[in-house]
Amino acid sequence: MTQTLELVTFRLARGTGQQFIDANAAISDWLKRQPGFVSRHLAERDDGSYVDIVFWQSHDAALAASTKMMEEMAQSEAMTMIDPMGLDMSHGTIRLSVD
Repeated sequence: MTQTLELVTFRLARGTGQQFIDANAAISDWLKRQPGFVSRHLAERDDGSYVDIVFWQSHDAALAASTKMMEEMAQSEAMTMIDPMGLDMSHGTIRLSVD
């Protein structure tokens, strides 16, 4: 089975970077309980925007979790801090990995 990368880019609508990172504990805990979750990496760019990279065991697992997150976590503190107008999410099949 080929892993899938989920790439989400966004800016904050409110709060500080540290408040956002702290609020992400709930999101990370939720992700760890989802079938097919592999790992998550959240980065802040030099321009203040964020990149959230999540690895999934399959494309189906990634899509299922994305749908479920909107139902279960949309009102979480971290999610309400994100500017929805600039949010971009995409998925891609991993073709090469180097550890």
